[in-house]
Amino acid sequence: MKKLAVAAALISAATFSTTDVEAQSRDQIRIVGSSTVFPFATAVAEEFGRTTDFKTPIVESTGSGGGLKLFCSGIGTNHPDITNASRRIKKTEVELCAKNGVTDIVEVKIGFDGIVLAAAKDAAPMELSLRDLYLALAAKIPAPGTEGGEGNMIDNPNKTWNQVNANLPNKPIVVLGPPPTSGTRDAFNELAIEGGCKTFSGMKAIKKSNKSAYKALCRGIREDGAYTEAGENDNLIVQKLQTNSEAVGIFGFSFLDQNGDVIQAFPVSKKEGAASQAPTFEAIADGSYPISRSLYFYVKKAHVDVVPGIREYLAEFTSDKAAGDFGYLADRGLIPLPDEDRAKYEEDARNLTNLTLD
Repeated sequence: MKKLAVAAALISAATFSTTDVEAQSRDQIRIVGSSTVFPFATAVAEEFGRTTDFKTPIVESTGSGGGLKLFCSGIGTNHPDITNASRRIKKTEVELCAKNGVTDIVEVKIGFDGIVLAAAKDAAPMELSLRDLYLALAAKIPAPGTEGGEGNMIDNPNKTWNQVNANLPNKPIVVLGPPPTSGTRDAFNELAIEGGCKTFSGMKAIKKSNKSAYKALCRGIREDGAYTEAGENDNLIVQKLQTNSEAVGIFGFSFLDQNGDVIQAFPVSKKEGAASQAPTFEAIADGSYPISRSLYFYVKKAHVDVVPGIREYLAEFTSDKAAGDFGYLADRGLIPLPDEDRAKYEEDARNLTNLTLD
């Protein structure tokens, strides 16, 4: 038994040593994840490369879900150090991480973003409610004259915006948006599509009796061509809008902020008859714009002090110079956190505080 114990200890030590050597062989931080957070992480990486003795980190846009899958795949040089996300990590993803040995994760919230519905400058303007968006894009909707609920759901028949709402233009529903791997898609489904679904009283009974059925009905996007997955590159959506005045694009506020000369954003209201709100810096910061969400990045604690520069990169990203009210990320469209919250996440990054899910 003693021999077996010694052998097991030697194998464990050898495994740790190999991983450690592998990680030490990489001298450049590798970051993956959200296309929405990508421009902010790139700006920090470039500033970090200019102002320190460390190499500029490699930042890849893989989508939030894709980035977390890569992040959670293991420890060592073949796996990324940090992943960006335009939604919070899910319990199932934390479990996947743990299964693959990624047990210590640092969570840093960096600010807020709004999900924008926009079109070319020469497109007909629209004011949309969350109910309009649900009736335009959900796979199934309540049958006419009903409030939904069991036995009252039909495949979405709406082909034009004025079929959704008589006050909207008579033009086809053509929406370009992110794929299921995107945090923007997750957030849009939850905040906009489910937000509109909940305005139908019949859906409450389904939620009470069958939560999985409710989630499928209230977050499922139609697949008949009205909604087209345009990939993880939000800049590509902006370009497509300029060539098709009938198309509506879905992407983060920062891309609107950078392309306001060629596209227009549509105001959105939480419910029918309520005042609509344009996606502005102020409205996203105070929560009055109804499709707003938090942005994050996650750090693999096992790689800190092994891959050089991670601590210093965290300090740069959470600094007032970068993420504060007048920081260079605000100039690129990031909506900063309140001072108290930013100080909390700056401290968590400095102390490498482990993630806890509520």
